[in-house]
This record gives sequence, structure tokens and C-alpha cells, in this order.
Amino acid sequence: MIISYMASMKTMTETTQDQRPRGRPREFDADAALERAIDVFSVRGYHGTSIGDLSDAMQLTPGSIYKAFKDKRGILLAAFDRYRVLRSTKLKAAIAPFLLGRDKISAALQFYAEAAHGELGQRGCLVIATAAELAASDPVAAERVDVAHATNEAVIKDCILLGQADGSVSADIDAAGTARALLCLLQGMRIVGKTGRSRAEMMAVADVAMNLLG
Repeated sequence: MIISYMASMKTMTETTQDQRPRGRPREFDADAALERAIDVFSVRGYHGTSIGDLSDAMQLTPGSIYKAFKDKRGILLAAFDRYRVLRSTKLKAAIAPFLLGRDKISAALQFYAEAAHGELGQRGCLVIATAAELAASDPVAAERVDVAHATNEAVIKDCILLGQADGSVSADIDAAGTARALLCLLQGMRIVGKTGRSRAEMMAVADVAMNLLG
């Protein structure tokens, strides 16, 4: 009887243990958490950001962060991808209402100027921050930066070609070379914007840049 009772208790214990939850599922808004991580990386840089900083900003425990993203580099790469989606979507929305190629380029320049002053300007650009810190040593990060630059350059080039077709941009300029020059200028605006430039100053840069279109 004692053996039977002990066996019964063991079975009940095992059944109870089997019915216990194996651990809470990961329940958080990944996009919202990554957007908070973007702000930290943009301001502090990759090397200046700790897991503690990310834990506080993302409102996640370090354990949850490691489970979801593996390590700090994993968070950066995921945040980079989220940043690119957000910025690309906003850029396309900024230029979409305009029909002429020249007006689309002007809208793109103003879009970057708005991001290069005030609090947003001082926060900086995650593409630039990643390029400066990791592109030379991390092939995966370098590839992401290259794709980001190539994508933006292609958007600008398409606008120039449209402008040349509709007559709003000089047919004499080299579309590819001008697109690359404008990309460098736009990225430079984001770097200068970290130093606290005014909106008027950055908009003036955008106006001068239009001279490249002839």
C-alpha cells in the first residue's frame, strides 16, 4: 500500500509539473522597442551604448533582450533595418505629392534639412553612426550601410532622370554623378546637424544644393 501510494503521488507530481507553463511567451512590441533602441544608438553610438542603456530604453529586461536579439550587435542590426523602413517610407511620402522631378528633389532636400536641426538633428542618423563605427570592421554592417546609401542614391537619380524627361532639370548634367553628389551632401547635412544648426541654416543648404540641377 505504501509503495502504491508513493507511486500515485509521483505520478500526480509529474502530471502537475507537466501542466505548469514552460515559461511566458515573449510579449512585447518589437517595432516599438527597436525604435527606442534607434534613439539610443543614434545618440550614443554603438560602442557607447550598453545593454543596460538598451534595457532601460527598450523597457525590456536584459534576459528578454538576449532571447529576442542574441546580443548588442543583433539589436543594432535589427534597429538599423527598422530605421531604414521608417526613413524610406517617410522620404517616399515626402516626394510623392510632386509631379516634376525638380520638385521631388527639392522635397527630398527639405526632408533631410528638417532632420538636420533641433533635437532630431542632434540625435543624428543611424546609417551614418553605423558607417562611422562599424563599416570598416563588420562586413554585415558595412553591407547594410552600402544598401542604404545605394537605395537613397537610386531614388535621387530617378528624380533627376524624371526631371530631365519633363524639362525641369538640365539635360546637360550627369544624372548618376549628380545623384551621388547630392547623397554626399544629404549625409553631410545629417552630420552637421548633430552640432545644433538652425532650421534656417539647413534649409539654406537645401536651396543652394538645387543649383546642382542646372
